[in-house]
Amino acid sequence: MREGNDVKTTARANQRHPTLVDIAALANVAPMTVSRVINGSGYVSLKMREKVQRIIDKLEYHPNALARGLKSQRSHVIGILVPDILNPFAAELAGSIQEAMLVRGYTAFLSTTEQSTKREHAALSAFFDHRVAGIAVATVETASGNEALERFTRRGMPIVVVGRNAAPVGIDRVTADHWQGAYDAVEHLISLGHKRIAYIGGSPRTAGRLRRFHGFLEAMHAHGLGVPEELIAGPNHESGPGYSKQADGYEAMKRLLSLPHPPTAIFARNDFTALGAMSAARDSGVSIPGDIAIVGFDNVPQSAFTTPPLTTVAQPTAQQGREAAAMLLDRIEGGADREQREICLECQLIVRGSTVVPAVMPAARDRGQAQGLPATSDGAHA
Repeated sequence: MREGNDVKTTARANQRHPTLVDIAALANVAPMTVSRVINGSGYVSLKMREKVQRIIDKLEYHPNALARGLKSQRSHVIGILVPDILNPFAAELAGSIQEAMLVRGYTAFLSTTEQSTKREHAALSAFFDHRVAGIAVATVETASGNEALERFTRRGMPIVVVGRNAAPVGIDRVTADHWQGAYDAVEHLISLGHKRIAYIGGSPRTAGRLRRFHGFLEAMHAHGLGVPEELIAGPNHESGPGYSKQADGYEAMKRLLSLPHPPTAIFARNDFTALGAMSAARDSGVSIPGDIAIVGFDNVPQSAFTTPPLTTVAQPTAQQGREAAAMLLDRIEGGADREQREICLECQLIVRGSTVVPAVMPAARDRGQAQGLPATSDGAHA
């Protein structure tokens, strides 16, 4: 009973943070013996191991990960920095990184920038100050952001960037082929006969930062089509790492529809921007795809359930997360002096009803014919 009473007294006196020394005192052993039991290393008799473990369980002791990290100079926690956790792309990416790291015994701290350079710098500094083992960064590239990453890399922090056009020296990078994905999307619109195609997702001053915009331009130029500045519409995030959202797409589409000669098709920087553009078109009485066709990018879950379903470019988000985790682990456990690595994954165009009116499914056609309905030349019911 003595041991039990002592445990209760110690627990009350130090409810929040029982220490290894508390356990050693109660077990009447050296702290090193308790450490051996906790870490499963070194010799401890079975009887003593059971006694120490009973005390650990009663005190609900949990090792201080920060203190252990300070001693070893390496924790088993990583930092993940994304722009906006409400964005399904960011959520899926962060989830896939965490899942891959968890298998190897690492947990993660997650932080968001919310389109603020100040918050980005604060998050990176917090990760470094808390001695995380490494950092995965999936924010939009900025000059000041790159400077911060380079500074932490010089101080030995393993870092991987996701989705960026390039990476500073010593930092690994994984991305999807945004340029080719955008090129394919615009070629799809051109193949449908569209010539006046607008870009929504950035202003003429800021859109050039993105590979998606360059893929859009190259596809237009390859087919001898110009892109007047009036057909480039979106937010003007010059001061920070901005992402285009639904409200940006809505406002940009409203402006484009007010032009004397509005576009007949839209390539949107991402699906959220496209969803906003579709809402503006509906509010203006413009039909999709009859009056204007729309293509997004990212293939977020909502894109398949819009009215009409959104044509989009799918990028392998989860695979990018797994590759980023593997790169980070190599840096953490294999040394920071190995060669810089880059991986670029393919995207896939997914054609849906926002660009092409879907043909009637065979079963529906058969039902119509059984009911005596006339069929048009392409098999769809009139």
